[in-house]
Amino acid sequence: MKKIKMFLLESCPYCREALKWIDELYLENPAYKELELEKIDEEKNCDIAERYDYYYVPTFYVGDEKRHEGVATKDAVRNVFDEALK
Repeated sequence: MKKIKMFLLESCPYCREALKWIDELYLENPAYKELELEKIDEEKNCDIAERYDYYYVPTFYVGDEKRHEGVATKDAVRNVFDEALK
């Protein structure tokens, strides 16, 4: 299992939607709850965010690899979670 980093902004509607997808996926597949998901607000943690190469939020990294950037669908979040489970 690999760690997931999610970069987001509190004010971002797409980030809030991605968080909603995460909650739904947790209910659908209990294995996803075992994943380590670090949520990093880029405004509150700009020192961390500056070390990563992305332009849009939400952005997901699995390990050190960017797996999704920008508007997320439920399937996109599921793909990130499935990649982290490998």
